Amino acid sequence: MKDYDVMATRQRKWMFYLLALLVLLWGLTPWKAFFLGTLLGSVLSFYNLWLMQRKMKQLGEAAAANRTMKGIGTFTRLASGALAVVIALQFEEYFHLIGVVLGLMAATVVIFIDAFINSSKDSTMEER
Repeated sequence: MKDYDVMATRQRKWMFYLLALLVLLWGLTPWKAFFLGTLLGSVLSFYNLWLMQRKMKQLGEAAAANRTMKGIGTFTRLASGALAVVIALQFEEYFHLIGVVLGLMAATVVIFIDAFINSSKDSTMEER
């Protein structure tokens, strides 16, 4: 379980870096609506990442204790994505819809990049 906690912490750290970069881009570029939309989507993506990691940890603990779980929070994660789109449609002058959708995919991209980087590190360590 220690490896999972290290991986989850690393992914959340990279999401914080991405959020900080988006805040800088929103403040320093003329594309305010796009980067604010991307920031909104990324914040909810970060929430979804945190929720998924928490539920997966609970699922692992339940499996180790031979218990069952009702769910892993899929409906909540889908609802937060729908909330982001509704906010973007309600306030079109502030949030760019495509930016929101790209931001919602941010956690998935972070997970893939993290898995790629750390799998290449693991294979390099095995070769030595």
